Amino acid sequence: MVFSSYLFLFVFLPLSLLLYYLSPRRLKHLTLTILSYIFYGWANPLFMLLMFISSVIDYIAGLFIANVWRVPFDQDVPLLVPHGQRTTSQRTALIVSLCSNLSLLAFFKYFNFAFDNYNWIVDTFQIEFFHVDSVMRIVLPLGISFYTFQAMSYSIDVYRGDARAIRNPIDFECYISMFPQLVAGPIVRFQEVADQLKFRTHTLEKFARGVAFFALGFGKKIILANPCGKIADMNFDAVSVGCLHAWYGVTAYAFQIYFDFCAYSDMAIGLGLMFGFVFAKNFDAPYHSKSITEFWRRWHLSLSFWLRDNLYIPLGGNQKGPIRTYFNLAAVMLLGGLWHGASWNFVIWGAMHGTMLIVERLQGKDSFYKKLPAALKVAITFVIVLFTWVFFRAATLPAAWQYCKSMLGFIPATANSEIINGIIYSPYCLLSFIAAGIFVWCAPQTWDFTRVLTTRKIAWITVVFLVSIALLISQKYNPFIYFIF
Repeated sequence: MVFSSYLFLFVFLPLSLLLYYLSPRRLKHLTLTILSYIFYGWANPLFMLLMFISSVIDYIAGLFIANVWRVPFDQDVPLLVPHGQRTTSQRTALIVSLCSNLSLLAFFKYFNFAFDNYNWIVDTFQIEFFHVDSVMRIVLPLGISFYTFQAMSYSIDVYRGDARAIRNPIDFECYISMFPQLVAGPIVRFQEVADQLKFRTHTLEKFARGVAFFALGFGKKIILANPCGKIADMNFDAVSVGCLHAWYGVTAYAFQIYFDFCAYSDMAIGLGLMFGFVFAKNFDAPYHSKSITEFWRRWHLSLSFWLRDNLYIPLGGNQKGPIRTYFNLAAVMLLGGLWHGASWNFVIWGAMHGTMLIVERLQGKDSFYKKLPAALKVAITFVIVLFTWVFFRAATLPAAWQYCKSMLGFIPATANSEIINGIIYSPYCLLSFIAAGIFVWCAPQTWDFTRVLTTRKIAWITVVFLVSIALLISQKYNPFIYFIF
């Protein structure tokens, strides 16, 4: 089930809100948990069992980490001493939680990738005896990358003493399975919502802002992301395209992935507000960045902060000399690339960003082009990001190299270019592309726009939402990119 569907808009969401607000306070988390499991299991009921088993392991591990497994459900549990000595059982519980989540992620996300690469190596060196034939292909559960990181956040925060352990299993299940951000983020860290799980307010102002967030996110998805995605697909799926087409296609993809993911984050934040939760901001105008370093302070903030606090800093961050810092940056970005997908394309995407982060650190705080005008810095950074998006979008590594060559003018367009032109340069696609560019660099962010809702803003939001619903009827192309991660 996706947010941008009639089933969700006119059936699931209204019923969910009705049942949630009719439920007494002590049953609200149970209601939201049941609704979230229905939402998640809509595509495949087996996914629910997988998430449930994973969450049970993390819940029990959390009790042992906090050493409160004997405390009654209705009693508060004390914070761990932040810098105190951890016992063997506490360390073991943390390891069990981390290993179970990482093993789950590794098996379902990387089994096929590892298997295919093993056979490729065996075939390359013509060691036929070691070739393994298998008909088993692992299906990737929706959102597994997000909820495993979220579960690990709980164990880590409790172990560090940054938050109290949850004694009530329903509250914990609610945190893990909450449907607004379950399958495509943002990654809600436990310390950010720990107090909200215990107590939060439900106000008309908060609900109204949530509706506004959701409506604007829905508009970004339908009005901007989907048409740009069609342009990108036509160019990336072609045998070869000319230089202009290549730049047009990858720019359209840059708009698509931003508005698609930013839209989902806006809708998730909006839904959270409707249920009384306040989630952190996940995007901060990333294409305004003047360097790749700044880009990662603005793009997918929940993942960036998670990797920083749970990988980069534990590895030593920038506190152990320049060589170690460069290694840490490279390692984090390579793993960040792999987190997005089991493909060498994602590894290269992560390596490119890691290399740029290292180069900018070598050259100084504001990158090697720090003396250029601000607008030119933004343009150069955007072009670098476009080349990295090629590897993120292309189906295979050879296809990515081919597309980069087209961008550099080394490959002429094929005969089917005229057919593609009739679609990607249609008035609808062109206007959507131009509108996306205007919104990227000129429009206010949803977070700021919805802070104060005036009559004029409400009218504008209503028009956007109604137009989006009307367009949804005619659109057959309606994917959510980050569902596959």
